[in-house]
Amino acid sequence: MIGLISATAAGTAARDRLAAAWPDRTRVYEGPVKEAVRAAFAECEQLVCFLATGAVVRLLAPLLAGKAADPGVVCVDEGGRFAVSLLGGHGGGANELAREVGAVLGAEPVVTTATDAVGLPGLDTLGLPYEGAVAAVSRALLDGEPVALAAEVAWPLPPLPLAPEGAYTIRVTDRDVVPGEREVLLRPPSLVVGVGASKGAPAEEVVGLVEAALREAGLSARSVAELATVDAKAAEPGIVAAAERFGVPLVTYSAGELAAVEVPHPSEAPLAAVGTPSVAEAAALLRGGELLVPKRKSDARPAMATCAVVRRPARGRLAVVGLGPGARDLLTPRAAAELRRASVLVGLDQYVDQIRDLLRPGTRVLQSGLGAEEERARTAVAQAREGHAVALIGSGDAGVYAMASPALAEASDDIDVVGVPGVTAALAAGAILGAPLGHDHVSISLSDLHTPWEVIERRVRAAAEADLVVTFYNPRSRGRDWQLPKALGILAAHREPATPVGVVRNASRPDESGRVTTLAALDPATVDMMTVVTVGNTATRIIAGRMVTPRGYRWQEEPK
Repeated sequence: MIGLISATAAGTAARDRLAAAWPDRTRVYEGPVKEAVRAAFAECEQLVCFLATGAVVRLLAPLLAGKAADPGVVCVDEGGRFAVSLLGGHGGGANELAREVGAVLGAEPVVTTATDAVGLPGLDTLGLPYEGAVAAVSRALLDGEPVALAAEVAWPLPPLPLAPEGAYTIRVTDRDVVPGEREVLLRPPSLVVGVGASKGAPAEEVVGLVEAALREAGLSARSVAELATVDAKAAEPGIVAAAERFGVPLVTYSAGELAAVEVPHPSEAPLAAVGTPSVAEAAALLRGGELLVPKRKSDARPAMATCAVVRRPARGRLAVVGLGPGARDLLTPRAAAELRRASVLVGLDQYVDQIRDLLRPGTRVLQSGLGAEEERARTAVAQAREGHAVALIGSGDAGVYAMASPALAEASDDIDVVGVPGVTAALAAGAILGAPLGHDHVSISLSDLHTPWEVIERRVRAAAEADLVVTFYNPRSRGRDWQLPKALGILAAHREPATPVGVVRNASRPDESGRVTTLAALDPATVDMMTVVTVGNTATRIIAGRMVTPRGYRWQEEPK
């Protein structure tokens, strides 16, 4: 919960705007400011104070307990111009909160945390448990001193300016080791513990067994991602309590799924009890990995619990990111976040140039020219399979005539894939033209590079007969100058010559141009590959110079 505190009328007005925007996330604290701050500090994970930073500093000083315990605090000035991350920038989430508050109130987020200020991800913000000299290693990164990455377990990380060797080290490991003086340990969630238990097995027995198995194998409990068992044991109190004790989810599988897994130590006992010859080993191994701890029983007499530990291979991450039509303010916040998260960027060279300034230091860029779409898709998937966090970029929406299709055709279920939508050229052009897409519409590419013209022609004819608004992508190039006239001729057989047509070139870019003409008046020679052509249906009208397609509502009567 986010506590909101204000003192003046202007602060209260801004406070109420934020409360209205986030009704389920915020709680307003009324009354004397000192008491309100004290109460919110004790009860909330974060605070937004509509007060001067000096006043908030004096109010907070007696309350501070430590970096790990204090809530994140953001200050908004009287004029609502700035949202200042004051306390708990990383641990308390104040840096991100400042950005969110700024977006709602139109304020400039002010973040002074050193790593954020220079575009480096904080080592304590990577979403992984960490140990060791975070401050010292972060300072070395900021000062440009060589910091080496020792990845004992491959795991997708955001970009970091790392060196092959250095006096400082970031070690990614699930082993139970003690960090060195100049070392940070990052604990990836790489371990899966399979658990079997007799009815009524005590939680302490299950927990003790798992702890002993990890300790004797030299593995860190902080890298346990989940406990896994058979469906029949999903509600077994000892197993449920053990998962809660380790702070991980309990995942269950059917007996049939477990029975299909080959294990080194099958047994008749679980087969008779729950229908599978293995629970602990099979549950740990079901999704693949290396068996580090074979099935072992607890030391109790009689033993009521078994466990096995598997290290799963790292799953790389592929984000397919749509950059929008070109304007920076049409690049979505989610897309910008994925660009900052990626350690490897793959894209067309001209698109890379558009967003290069958004990349974090250390991002590896793999770019290529026009016509290399399949190569870029294969490269992005291959990089993700190596365990990297990859962003594959395309203009508009990456799923519309762009990179998502070839990439996902190449990818299998051994990597995580995230789609990040973007504003398409059709939508950008439609906003410039008016509202041409107000009713059913279709987009058709006139490029026959990958699709035979006979197929394209059949689709254009179907759209014409169905009276759909049509947006043509890739309408005309120097080597393809006859397809657009042919497509317009097909539409003209079903629509009046006065049917509105919108022509937009370089939508949302500095040299953007847009005009509305008619089906009869459009000169195809004025169109190129940077142009989107939108042809209205039989109901589309030109009103005040704008294209409007009604959505089935009763059209206004013509003035008499």
